[in-house]
Amino acid sequence: MSHQIDLTFSDDPERFRRLGYLAVDLATDYLSHIRKQPVFHPMTPPERQELLEEKLTEEGIAPEELLADIRDHIFTHPMGNGHPRFFGWVNSPPASLGILADLLAATLNPSCAGGDHAAIYLEHCVVRWLMELLDFPSEHSTGLLVSGGSMASLTCLTAARYWVAKKEGWNIRKQGLNPQHPQLMLYTSQEGHSCIHKTVELLGLGSDAIHIVPTDNDFRINIQALREAIRADREAGRRPFCIVASAGTVNTGAIDPLNTLADICAEEDLWLHVDGAYGAVGKLDPAAAPLFAGLKRVHSLAIDPHKWLSVPVECGCALVYNKQLLRETFSLVPAYLQVEEGKGFAGLPWFSEYGFQQTRGFRALKLWIVLQSMGRQGLAQRISRHNTLAQHLASLIDTEPDFERVAPVSLSIVCFRYVPSQLHGNEPAIEQLNRAIVPAIQASGEAFLTGTELRDQFALRACILHDATTEADIAALIEIIRRIGETITRQA
Repeated sequence: MSHQIDLTFSDDPERFRRLGYLAVDLATDYLSHIRKQPVFHPMTPPERQELLEEKLTEEGIAPEELLADIRDHIFTHPMGNGHPRFFGWVNSPPASLGILADLLAATLNPSCAGGDHAAIYLEHCVVRWLMELLDFPSEHSTGLLVSGGSMASLTCLTAARYWVAKKEGWNIRKQGLNPQHPQLMLYTSQEGHSCIHKTVELLGLGSDAIHIVPTDNDFRINIQALREAIRADREAGRRPFCIVASAGTVNTGAIDPLNTLADICAEEDLWLHVDGAYGAVGKLDPAAAPLFAGLKRVHSLAIDPHKWLSVPVECGCALVYNKQLLRETFSLVPAYLQVEEGKGFAGLPWFSEYGFQQTRGFRALKLWIVLQSMGRQGLAQRISRHNTLAQHLASLIDTEPDFERVAPVSLSIVCFRYVPSQLHGNEPAIEQLNRAIVPAIQASGEAFLTGTELRDQFALRACILHDATTEADIAALIEIIRRIGETITRQA
């Protein structure tokens, strides 16, 4: 028997209502019982194969059965980032209201390329809010929502490339890059995000265009080394054009000296882009705000509301100080989309003129509901609390003789190692042990931790982003690591 139905449920609204209740019940049960579940539950080989090899049915399956299938086979193996003891990478839990907003945005299902409809004006609104929260200059500036920090940086650095080519007297959109022009050089620290490398390659500059600058003792870009790199490139006939700073690196949360970098860019005629995907909203914590001095002087900024603000994925934002420049960088309007501004469906200039995408999803609604529900004070309290918990974890590590911290704590990331007394001085054994701890703790389901490398030294890394995480969870993390570490050591 076929279960084919009208996918819009236009002839059966009550059935859609019942299915909606089932879906909300499923989400509610999952969220309300999450502490009772393992943080992470590895899939068995048969479970993986079942999903990989599932056949598309010929006649369709009833929606009720499909929701049950999601409950039994998808919700049983989450990534784990919804759990208060998930400390991996920079993956936040979803804000509950954001979940509902995603449903409502999908109900309207508009294309946010542009036009005279509510989704467009709401996006302009929330972009302005982000500028105001971060003291990014809003006059003559613009921004748009994108999939995440990688696309935000790609958008911003495409504008930077257009900007420098225009200053040097050629139209890069028509002429592209060629050997007649000096090689463009971009500078970022050893701690810069990998998306910057991808962006430089995608922009046709080649990986040789990236000048990797060493960091100081606090894992921030080394200013003296940066100045020397710029001077050396100029002497070699290359054209320095951009510094990419970090406002909260993914490894340690380090924040580059933005004011100093803004001074250098003014002196050297460079574009200053800031990767603040994770950490820029750390500015809302009054204790951390001084570290972000200079943010209002940057040319562009990438931020990810789907990270620290818990807006459901995907939701990134690209901010650029010069609205006209960004439009010049991307605008290409085919005849079938040409409209007269202010008439009919035209509305404001279309977002599609300021970035890569033509069809764009309604990301603004979930961002709007999360920001508006918390307000400026609520957002600040949230960020401050996570930073305070990170400082608490750092203090526990500093007082435990078998743990050592390996980086300063600026925001909500803590990097450290488990170093039992019998391994003191034996660096290869310490590294081997800490590398073994990461998959062991993940498989245990008691907590979720990841690792990284800092100056060729492996470290455990905890990032705190969950509102339900408590000091008890922080203390438990230390004990779980110690117990697992002791077990691995005994078995070695």
